[in-house]
Amino acid sequence: MARLRIGLLARLTMPDALSALATAASWLDAHGARPIVEARCAAAAGLGTRWPTADRARLATAVDVVIAFGGDGSLLDAASAVAHSGADVPLLGVNLGHLGFLTEVGRDELEPTLDAVVSGRTRVEPRLMLRGRVERNGSIAAEHLALNDVVLTRGALSRMIEIDARVGEHLVCHVKADGLIVATATGSTAYNLSAGGPIVHPSIDAVVLTPIAPHTLTYRPIVLPADSDITLQPDIEPGLSDIVVTFDGQFGVPLTQGDRVIVDRAPRELRLLRTSSRSHFDMLREKLKWGHG
Repeated sequence: MARLRIGLLARLTMPDALSALATAASWLDAHGARPIVEARCAAAAGLGTRWPTADRARLATAVDVVIAFGGDGSLLDAASAVAHSGADVPLLGVNLGHLGFLTEVGRDELEPTLDAVVSGRTRVEPRLMLRGRVERNGSIAAEHLALNDVVLTRGALSRMIEIDARVGEHLVCHVKADGLIVATATGSTAYNLSAGGPIVHPSIDAVVLTPIAPHTLTYRPIVLPADSDITLQPDIEPGLSDIVVTFDGQFGVPLTQGDRVIVDRAPRELRLLRTSSRSHFDMLREKLKWGHG
């Protein structure tokens, strides 16, 4: 029987994450699995050639499971790598940061979690991903995938943006705001929540269109079917270049006059790996400090 191949990557600037990655690699190697470490992480952790390595773009294609160490940002970066590789492998996050809605496993749960992965005592939760495209002069200037959100926002010194938002052929609104968020249910507890949007259970096949600090308070978040084709067209003055569309806060594209941002359902879902019986409501109570009474 072939050894289970586990891809490991961590936030490069977080020593605790790199240390946990090295610990995990040693444990996995000693318990019958084959760790494969993202190349830059192996160098940053001082692992040398102790275990095989792969670059970020190829890691997911060389393994059966990917584990990311850090915070939610690290998991989102790993999710981007998995999604853009085209590999259909599950992803697990280990939280060495603070809040961590996506990275449910803590440092003190690392070894029991690795044991669950190696022994197959896990479950997979499919999560909707978004595809965002920047249409410029009749062609696609950029395309990227996102697990949490696609956000159209202004720069720190720019004025409020005017945006036409459409679903299919229907005009939803012409909004004056600091920006607009298109969030998945997974991303509803991220920027969407900070902007006053609703928390959406991850099993619900929906997206949320949420304005950021709208000029008129009657503009409210809208929950839409996940299959909606959403078009955002900002009114950009000639030469203005500080309006940007971002994908999971990991990748950004500056917009120019006439650009449109088209957001729809990605062709493939991301598979998050879960090893505990902790429910979504357990997570909300823990992370948001809701009462237990």
